[in-house]
Amino acid sequence: MSKQVIILAAGMGTRLARPLPKPLTELRDGRSIMKQQMDNLSQAFGDNFRAMIVVGFKLEAIIERFPEATFVYNEVYDQTNTSKSLLKALRASNDGGALWLNGDVVFDPEVLNRVLPLMESDQSFVVVNTAKVSDEEVKYTLSADGFIAELSKQVVNGLGEAVGINFVSATDKKALIKHLAEVDDQDYFERGIEVGIATDGLRFQPVDISDLYAVEVDFAEDLERANEHFKS
Repeated sequence: MSKQVIILAAGMGTRLARPLPKPLTELRDGRSIMKQQMDNLSQAFGDNFRAMIVVGFKLEAIIERFPEATFVYNEVYDQTNTSKSLLKALRASNDGGALWLNGDVVFDPEVLNRVLPLMESDQSFVVVNTAKVSDEEVKYTLSADGFIAELSKQVVNGLGEAVGINFVSATDKKALIKHLAEVDDQDYFERGIEVGIATDGLRFQPVDISDLYAVEVDFAEDLERANEHFKS
């Protein structure tokens, strides 16, 4: 079965202050952030994946550049957060699990090779980095059996950061859709995961990629860090 991949790209990216959607920000190697993501997906999965991009802000610019993808429109992109963009995509997805990426994450292509066995065994997961824990990032804690317990920016004594690459199994998808629909419009999708863990016992496995690079580009300094991994 073709792998389902969702890229969340509806937001306005106001913190980076660029005229185009943030995923179209150009990297040092000449590719956009989203092109780097699509290249990584092709490298890992070949032709065996279907990309669905959630668009909103200046959607035509993204649609124009990635005609091979399918698109879901979040018409209230300026009033909602990633919980509702992911909800729209999961509702539009086919049966089976789904991998999703924040549209502003620049990452080592090896990340996808690392998570592929979990995707193929239909195990929900959250990709994490334990190398640093910043206050403004989504942090996590673990349960006694090693699965994600808490997942939010408000987590105290977090073990690391979520990097914006996640997978929901076919088994867990219905419950996640339910909770994404219930959370507030301004909630991040992590809130839906957290509620699903607490109320339905969803089991999201952490996948540590601290030895690889993954940078979520929110500010100009993040873009500089991401570009450190590309030669001029």
